[in-house]
Amino acid sequence: MKIEIWSDIMCPFCYIGKRRLESALEDFEFADQVQIEWKSFLLNPDMVTDPSKSTLEYLSETKGWSMAQTKQVSQQVVEMAAGEGLTYHMDKTVVANAKNAHRLLQLAKTLGKGGEMKERLLKAYFTEGANIDDQATLVKLAVEVGLPEKRVIACLGSNEFADKVEQDIYESRQIGVRGVPFFVVDRKYGISGAQPKEAFDQTIRKAWEDYMKTNPVLQVAENLDGSSCDVEGNCE
Repeated sequence: MKIEIWSDIMCPFCYIGKRRLESALEDFEFADQVQIEWKSFLLNPDMVTDPSKSTLEYLSETKGWSMAQTKQVSQQVVEMAAGEGLTYHMDKTVVANAKNAHRLLQLAKTLGKGGEMKERLLKAYFTEGANIDDQATLVKLAVEVGLPEKRVIACLGSNEFADKVEQDIYESRQIGVRGVPFFVVDRKYGISGAQPKEAFDQTIRKAWEDYMKTNPVLQVAENLDGSSCDVEGNCE
């Protein structure tokens, strides 16, 4: 069974939704048979990176809120994240275009490290206040999760995987994604937003029931004696 997740690294609810999905999977007895694929989505593709400005300042300016209002709204998100065991430092988050970080994520997916890279990028942004549009920072984060340094540098020094990012975004529009996080289970069920864990529980189990109808597991009778030969050629 496959779960595809459209999300942006700069979306605070995407990290929260990730944790709630993971919590649901911890209670799902067939979690080892669930494949997770992270899809790219850009909330603000034209954002200009400005390391001197925090996202709180950016929100205050673009939304027309006072800084007091901005901090109040931000604190609600911080508390929601804390409920999932996450530490957000919204006052340290940097205004940064996420395109290069998404290209790095696409590279990581080809190397079997998509989940690890997604987690590291989210933590770097929301907890550590890292500039996710800085090449040296991205190289450091990628190496930490096991990606080859030279391969990462070559990717970030080019426009590699930009088409994959755009493809994910185009695909999201085709299936009606209007906001993130957005979870698609086996292309049959969708979960919009960082829903409570119970919503993930119910959807995953319903999708699994459907999956098993078309992909039944062979039940092998136990405690019955029968002659056979194993893969090593031993017969008894």
